[in-house]
Amino acid sequence: MKPFASHVTAALLAACFALPALTASAAESPAAHGPAGAPAAAPAPAPAVAKPDLNLGSTKFTAVCAACHGADGNSGTPVNPKLAQQHPQYLVKQLQEFKAGKRVSPVMQPMAAQLSDADMKNIAFWAASQKAKTGFAKDKDLVALGERIFRGGIADRQVAACASCHSPNGAGIPAQYPRLAGQHADYVATQLTAFRDGARTNSPQMTAVAARLNDREIRAVADYVAGLR
Repeated sequence: MKPFASHVTAALLAACFALPALTASAAESPAAHGPAGAPAAAPAPAPAVAKPDLNLGSTKFTAVCAACHGADGNSGTPVNPKLAQQHPQYLVKQLQEFKAGKRVSPVMQPMAAQLSDADMKNIAFWAASQKAKTGFAKDKDLVALGERIFRGGIADRQVAACASCHSPNGAGIPAQYPRLAGQHADYVATQLTAFRDGARTNSPQMTAVAARLNDREIRAVADYVAGLR
């Protein structure tokens, strides 16, 4: 009888020592495998970002924008901005803010309201692909003042140099600050005045800068950037 008991005891001890390994294996299995031991599914890839369609952008621009901004994005009317060669991210942002009412314009809000996000992207990248026509400074008495402000700011009023954000040649910094080179002086002056007077509120940075400029300084800066190339 003793040998039999000894064998039973040995078998029980072996089973007990085996349990932790079995338990660990069972706990590990669901984390490492899917149903029935299949490998876990890989994370789904991020959806591809659609590229802008310049052909659709050209078509939509002609239908919606060309009457005011010119067939190639070079507006011939001083109150309407040139859009050719403008940074596309900046144009998309402005269109989205017109549509949302964050930037107020009785003309542009209904225009933007009919555009989808894809339309805005296509239009913006098409306009950016067009060559901007050069402009000219018109007031030689103001252009020197405009250059001083654009390049050096106004230290005693803490007005930063325009060139620090819009670059010395007015090309701007893509996705952050718009191109100003060659833009109509009338349009630039109108926007600076709107920022200063609170009529345009979609850029706190520009509101702070324009608030420190008088009418003559605004006209001077606007005339100077019109002649930048």
